[in-house]
Amino acid sequence: MARAEVPQTVRPSLGSYDKVIEYCRTLAGHREVEEFHILYLNRKNVLITDECLQKGSVCHAPVYPREICVRALELQASAIVAVHDHPSGSPDPSRADIDMTNRIRDALKTIEVTLLDHVIVTPTASFSFQARGLL
Repeated sequence: MARAEVPQTVRPSLGSYDKVIEYCRTLAGHREVEEFHILYLNRKNVLITDECLQKGSVCHAPVYPREICVRALELQASAIVAVHDHPSGSPDPSRADIDMTNRIRDALKTIEVTLLDHVIVTPTASFSFQARGLL
């Protein structure tokens, strides 16, 4: 009952690409070190919660797909969006970013949770794995 009273500004629907990018850039676009966030979504792409999974250095944040799966199950999430920032200012993914995205996607498939996107953000730009055909 309490959850029904929470306004959409607190638990926004992230049903469009533009809304996801705007939310991600606001969430992590201005960080000084890499942070890896996960947006956990319900079946209607309404945000259940967003959580900072890891904080790292200026060029790396460790990520463990197992932790993402465990938390998705705890929250009964149907889908997730992975988000991390690049303090360098370039949103282009590294080979490690691409490999990690594939590992997360494959792990989530085993528990029937969808990886909708992995978004890399900077203060002025973003990179969507989904939009670029990498998912």
